[in-house]
Amino acid sequence: MKFPSVLSGLAALALASLASADDRTAAVYIQPISPSRASAAPTPLTEIRYGAGAAASDAEVVSYEAPELPEDAGLVRVGVYDPAAKRWTSSVSVASAGNFGKGYSPTLVLSVSADGSEVLGAALKGVRIDAGQTRDFGPQALVLAAEPGKQPELNKPVVLSPEGAQVVPEEKSLLQKYWWLIGVVVLLTMSGGGGGGDK
Repeated sequence: MKFPSVLSGLAALALASLASADDRTAAVYIQPISPSRASAAPTPLTEIRYGAGAAASDAEVVSYEAPELPEDAGLVRVGVYDPAAKRWTSSVSVASAGNFGKGYSPTLVLSVSADGSEVLGAALKGVRIDAGQTRDFGPQALVLAAEPGKQPELNKPVVLSPEGAQVVPEEKSLLQKYWWLIGVVVLLTMSGGGGGGDK
């Protein structure tokens, strides 16, 4: 075995481990909401792998289990759930159970923090599929990273006096405001030629 091939193999292994170190996974759970039954415990729906940069193209569905929903369940609750603590760890969304019906492909939308370290919420939407258009009928994943909102553009800061009262600027007189306009009119009047002609 040659030394350069061993070196390139080790470099490829190091790059692969760095790439996988940036990947994060989120387990999304589903809970059917049924009017006739008591709410059952949430069950795993899917596991989504996404990059630390949280680009939407990096999202990948690692595992997916089609849910077994009761007949009378019209709605489902979707989110990130902690089975040990028995509580939701992210915001949840409520979607129609029809998103799992025939002719629909579930698309899971995962909202993460700006650095991708924390899952803020999960949502589900069913996308109508056309067998003639696509052959990819499986679930899709989309990751949305939180972005800072637009900051308001503020006016000048309020000036306070040493006593803490607001300083009110004094009103200028008409002569103080328009002295330059009066000066221009006087200059034009003085520099204008006389109207006397030849007689």
